[in-house]
Order: sequence, then C-alpha cells, then structure tokens
Amino acid sequence: MKVAKFFDASDTIRVGLVRENELFPLVMTDEIATLSDLIAHSTPIAAAESLQTESAIEIDDQLRWLPPMDHQEVWAAGVTYKRSQTARMEESEAAASCYDRVYNADRPELFFKATPHRVSGYGQPLRIRSDASWNVPEPEITLVISPQMRIVGLTVGNDMSSRDIEGENPLYLPQAKCYDQCAGLGPWITLFDVLPPADSIGVDLQIVRDGQTVFDQQTSGGQMARSFENLVGWLAKDNSFPAGAFLMTGTGIVPTSDFTLLPGDVVNITIDGVGTLSNPIIQG
Repeated sequence: MKVAKFFDASDTIRVGLVRENELFPLVMTDEIATLSDLIAHSTPIAAAESLQTESAIEIDDQLRWLPPMDHQEVWAAGVTYKRSQTARMEESEAAASCYDRVYNADRPELFFKATPHRVSGYGQPLRIRSDASWNVPEPEITLVISPQMRIVGLTVGNDMSSRDIEGENPLYLPQAKCYDQCAGLGPWITLFDVLPPADSIGVDLQIVRDGQTVFDQQTSGGQMARSFENLVGWLAKDNSFPAGAFLMTGTGIVPTSDFTLLPGDVVNITIDGVGTLSNPIIQG
C-alpha cells in the first residue's frame, strides 16, 4: 500500500492512497487525522483501509507532491556498504582508518540528517552548498519507523553530501550533510505488513544533465553489511521518537571523484517496491 502527501486543488495538504496512476484522497477522522497517526497505528495498512476515500485524481505532472512526513526527524546511517567504505577512505586520508573501522564495528555510524523543513519531496529542488565544490547524491533505502521503533514501511531517500567538506575533516560531517534542502524523501511511503528481503530491493541512481544521462548505476539492499533491524536497534538505544522517524540506511552507489552535481541536474532514484524520487538540483 502506497501513502502520499500532496496539495489538492484548493492548496490544502492532504493524505492519499496511490493506486497505479491514480491518487485517492483519504477522509481523515479524529482518531486518524494525520499521516503520523497512520504510521503510529498498530496496523497501518488496516487503518488506511478503514478510511473512506474521495474521487480519484489522475497522477500527472501537475500534481504537487509533498515529502511523505509530518514532524519526524530524518536520521542516516553511514558506511553500511563496501562501496561507501571505499569512497570515504578515498576522500579523506585523515579519516580513512575511522571509516575502515566503523564498517566492521559492532556499533554503526548513525547521524542526524534533517528536520522536516530541510526535506524536499518529489519534484521539489535539492540544494548543493554554495561553499562546496564536490557534491553528490546518495540513493538510500529509507526506513519508515513508528514511535514504537517498528519498521512499518519504506520510502526513497536522497542523502545529499558535500564530499569535499566531509573529506577536509570528519568533524565537518554535520555541515556536509545537514543544510537547507539537503534531503529528499518520496514520492510516497510503501507500507508493509512484512518487509521484503533486503536482497530483493534494487536501487538505481540516474543523473540527467541537459537532457542526457550522465550517470546511471545500480545496487541492492543485499550488498549492505548490516540489517535494517540492526540499524533501528542502535538508533533506538537511549533515544525516543514521539512522532516516529525516517532512517536512511546508507548508500552503495558513490560517483567517482571526477563527478560532481551541477545546478540544473535532475536526480532520479528508483527503489524496487517503492517508486522513483525525482529532484532538480539548485545551488545556494
């Protein structure tokens, strides 16, 4: 089941169900008034099915999507794929041993990524920093987590990264990762009663520049060194999320050092079983 947030024709923020090429606005109730209420429900799919729907809206280029979130924090995991370990060691000699050790350590690298106002949905711009010269998207399977720290669904995540800032000093990681329009989520949440196996979840990153594809690469969740449950377990230690959270699970696709995003590029990230998140790139 796919659940989205969007603006309707009257500029009202709505929640809807996506079915093939149609969007069905949900009639919310006092008990289930927000998307967060659905995520927090003991049975989110059954809760969504219990709500009435309005007439279908055709999904086209005029539909104005929003990130599929309310007040949740976005967190991210680093160095969960071998490719990410290698890339981080390449970008920073000073931090190479840190990245090497964390890949094999019991405790994962987890960091705060974004508050809701820093997150862009489908079709909304993502930003490359004005003080960075080496910027890349990071396509990530993103876990949708309830306040009870249950994984209830997946969405597509883009963990934008300024690699030159991070590579200069690992203590600059927050600046390389967290800034206005630094994260993409969407186009919707796919709810699951039972998550698919990680190795069945393919990830594709395509970057388009001036109408031409300049980067296209694939990986899968099966290449991860950690399980989804392991990452959530660590995130939950001595931490609470009253509205739930989103956890980007790391990237297995990192462009080589001769590639950087440019303003006007369009980043398309497809995750099997979820959909495609597309964002134009701007520079601050």
